[in-house]
Parts: sequence; C-alpha cells; structure tokens
Amino acid sequence: MRRDEFLALALRNPVNAAILDELHRLALPDAWLVAGCLVQTVWNVLTGRAVDHGIADYGVFYFDPDTSWEAEDEVIRTLHARLAHLGAKVEIRNQARVHLWYPAKHGLPYPPLTRSTDGIDRFLTENTQLGVRPAAGGNFDVYAPHGFDDVAGLIVRPNRAPNFSIANYEAKAARWKTLWPELTVIAADA
Repeated sequence: MRRDEFLALALRNPVNAAILDELHRLALPDAWLVAGCLVQTVWNVLTGRAVDHGIADYGVFYFDPDTSWEAEDEVIRTLHARLAHLGAKVEIRNQARVHLWYPAKHGLPYPPLTRSTDGIDRFLTENTQLGVRPAAGGNFDVYAPHGFDDVAGLIVRPNRAPNFSIANYEAKAARWKTLWPELTVIAADA
C-alpha cells in the first residue's frame, strides 16, 4: 500500500474527513489526526466492515508551547463543540504537555516532546504510528515512519518506544483481535 491509497481509504470515514476539515479551519499549531481512527478505518474497508467499526475514539494531536491546562482545555472544548454533530468521541491532546501528566497516569517516564510527530513515534504499535494533517491547497501531509505494509497486511507489531508497556500492548492487541480476527499480532516479547 502506498501513501495515496492509504489516505483515500482513511478518508472514506466521514468522521476522519470532518475532523481534518475542522483542523484546517482552526489552524491549531502542528495539528494531526492520529493513530487508530486512521488504521482501523483502513482495516474496515479492507475487511468489508462499516468504516467506523471498532473505533473507540478519534485522536487529535497538536503542539502548543503554552502548557497550561487552561489553554489545552479551551482547545478541547472548542473542538468538541465544533465536532459534536458527529457523535464521535474525539480525544485532543497538546503534545507539549503530555510529559506533565503521563508518568502519574501510567507509571512510566515520558520525556518532553518537541513536536506532535514525537508523540506519534511513541504509540504502542508500529501500525498506528500514523498521522494526517491538512496541507496547502486542499492536500494532506501524511506521517508514517514505518510505511503502510503492516496496515495493508493487518499486522500489529510492538513499538519499543521509551514508554512501551507489554501489558498495555497485549490488552490493546487483544481488543483489536476480537474486533478484527483477521489480524496477525506479533508477540510483545518477539
């Protein structure tokens, strides 16, 4: 699978397309639609399921040097209000402030990031290390450091980032395997 095919399949989900339209309008700094909502839409198209099957939430990353909770909360409230008509759960996170709360929530270190794609690089699985953002002229930037082979092949592979957790990986992979039994899950200790 190549970039343009991946993008076309991911945009078949109208929620993905609507979020990207709103990100373009809001012009949040370094804003990306990320991870599961993209890859799972593609899996759904490839396996003949409804485009939103199994998608728990839609992730949005942005990077704003203002690391106050108030600033992030304002972005969250604004984006939720603008996307409420979609009826989808949208998770918005300022990647500049993840290091402030992640260790207490997950019990793992999380060094500060310098851009949103740093956060994408820390996802538990390589196949979800994906991001799409609006670009000039109605185009899109696509971030995919491992390409699209695992997405096309329905392969779930661990990403040994600094915050990797075998327990979290196994739980996520087990949930996905029940929703998409066609998946091949690479063991966390492989």
